[in-house]
Amino acid sequence: MKLVVGMNLSPEWVAVFQGAGWEAVHWSTVGNPRAEDNEIMAWARAQKHVVFTHDLDFGTLLALTRAGSPSVIQVRTQDVTPAAIGGLVVRALRQFEDALEKGALIVLDEARARARVLPLGD
Repeated sequence: MKLVVGMNLSPEWVAVFQGAGWEAVHWSTVGNPRAEDNEIMAWARAQKHVVFTHDLDFGTLLALTRAGSPSVIQVRTQDVTPAAIGGLVVRALRQFEDALEKGALIVLDEARARARVLPLGD
């Protein structure tokens, strides 16, 4: 699995994902830091990356476009640092890896992780 970490999250996440055995890049190293969300989504789709974000707009984009990819992981916690939720995120990625490979929206908070298969609304 390959992940692209959104601008609203620390580049430290790249090391967390690489340490767990996945390829990862921070958006700032592959695209314009001021890029619109739809540009990031298009890049992730073309490069076959899962988007890891704290931005709720990515789920909205998936719903509005009824897109089948890219997969998105939305973190909905106050503290989004790897030190606070790194283990939680890695466990969720392992739990939902098959769904993410096929196309899914994963919403993750301290209490639970939920998966929705793409496209949304079907």
